[in-house]
Amino acid sequence: MSNGTRFGFWYCLRSVITAGSLFVAANYAISMATVYQFSHPQLLSEADAAIVLGAAAWDKRPSPVFRERINHAINLYRAGKVKKILFTGGSPRSGFMTEAAVGRRYAIRNGVDASDIIYENHSRDTWQNLVNAQALAEDNDINTFIIVSDPYHLARACIMARDLGLDVQVSPTPTTRYTATQSKLRFLAQESYTLMVYQWVKHLAHFPQLIQSFRSKFSSFS
Repeated sequence: MSNGTRFGFWYCLRSVITAGSLFVAANYAISMATVYQFSHPQLLSEADAAIVLGAAAWDKRPSPVFRERINHAINLYRAGKVKKILFTGGSPRSGFMTEAAVGRRYAIRNGVDASDIIYENHSRDTWQNLVNAQALAEDNDINTFIIVSDPYHLARACIMARDLGLDVQVSPTPTTRYTATQSKLRFLAQESYTLMVYQWVKHLAHFPQLIQSFRSKFSSFS
């Protein structure tokens, strides 16, 4: 291999690495801006139900993070913003109450009518929370939703919900355990990265369909 060929190869490699790094950085910046934007309270219209995304439960008690989500949903219910509360979340270990069951128990103890609570006991992550919530909603004639979660979690949850075809608004908890600057920045960075990866995976899933579409269009010219 001549010096010129080697130089050309390393130049192309550096160009590809630089372009790739800029692409990732730009995508990450967009994700971070989106996460930050969704973290702020929005003007809400009335909805059929609040979806409370699952969080850790300690035996029969909600963790501080989960408790704040439940309290916020209860406040929306009392204010007449939602008619029902939909709890999601399974249990990490058999023999323990599920997150959703803990949320339901806490809400009833705080004045929510049991007939206004719907819950599912099997989901383990945000995507499953929303998929199972959608199935419950269809069975109970619920069409509009307010998703309740921690501020920096809502961008990913909202985008996932809309990808499922759900008519959603979002409402961040006014209080969160992520109050220290370092923990807030860590949570923001984590959610920005997770949202970015989710968007990539979503678009890659459609890539074979795009190839087939292009092939169909070009074949018409043959």
